[in-house]
Amino acid sequence: MGVIRTPRGRWIEEGLRALAAGGPQAVRVEALAQALGVSKGGFYGYFANRGALLTEMLDVWERGVTDRVIEEVERDGGDARALLDRLFSLVGSDRLPLTDTGVELAVRDWARRDADVAARLRRVDNRRMEYLRSLFAAFCPDPDDVEVRCLMTFSVRIGTHYIAADHVGRSREQVLELTQRWLLR
Repeated sequence: MGVIRTPRGRWIEEGLRALAAGGPQAVRVEALAQALGVSKGGFYGYFANRGALLTEMLDVWERGVTDRVIEEVERDGGDARALLDRLFSLVGSDRLPLTDTGVELAVRDWARRDADVAARLRRVDNRRMEYLRSLFAAFCPDPDDVEVRCLMTFSVRIGTHYIAADHVGRSREQVLELTQRWLLR
């Protein structure tokens, strides 16, 4: 009976978990192998080195937070407001693991110190903004209004994780729901 290899995707998933927990420096072959309960020898059957894994992790993340999210949002159809409503509920949820906030914030932090990661993040953010523009433009005739709504939507998605303020008489979830309704009016 042959040895069952740990699938390539498991190495990438574990790498993304490590990235979310401790940044790119936490993505170490030996630590990933230990977390997966395997020897690190299997890693080299898939990846030439740690750098190759990091690149594939970013590739998987990029496709996941752009193409996969857009496909999921548009799967059941609907008008632009329905699609935005679906997008708001999907992003940051656990329905698509790659939209995990920890990975998002780790990639953003990594981009502060790595020009290649920063270029990729700019490409991802531009793709996301293009998609938001296409949705908001369907019911907002003013291009300035569209741009403001896109920036606010994006800022809430990223910034809400850094804000520790209380919301007098309301929960964070209630305020986010009010924000969503305001953006969709």
